[in-house]
Amino acid sequence: MNEEVSVLAGGCFWGLEYLLSELSGVMKTEVGYSGGELENPKYEDVKTGRSGHVESVRARFNVDILSYSELLDYFFSIHDPTTYMRQMNDIGSQYRSVIFYMDDRQRMDALKAVDRAYKNWGKKIVTEIAPFKIFWLAEEYHQKYLIKNPGGYNCHYIRKF
Repeated sequence: MNEEVSVLAGGCFWGLEYLLSELSGVMKTEVGYSGGELENPKYEDVKTGRSGHVESVRARFNVDILSYSELLDYFFSIHDPTTYMRQMNDIGSQYRSVIFYMDDRQRMDALKAVDRAYKNWGKKIVTEIAPFKIFWLAEEYHQKYLIKNPGGYNCHYIRKF
């Protein structure tokens, strides 16, 4: 199996993780925190918006089934990449849209995906494209949250372009 890892952020990680985990080719998802300087952050640190971290999803996927470009196109369809530091009711730097790339190929694919997203949305895309540094696993109660709590808060849905 040809496996790859992506780390994406696009608002509250509960809904993002749920929809990514449903995508054919995605083998495993985990929620956590990326992009900040604080070591081993906890939700209490991140929710203030002062830690620099963003709620993120790490997804392992089979590239024989799902390409990174396809994953990114899906990512751009399940959150609004045109709103700066917010996703619907979730407001703050911890909810910004970010693609954390692992290597130069992922960076180039991310840049191309932003161009495709602009064509779909018809507005400026504010998604950051940043080098991956570290992923801190979120607390257990956040993992698979919407599976554990089917009526839980979710601001993500699939848009058809």
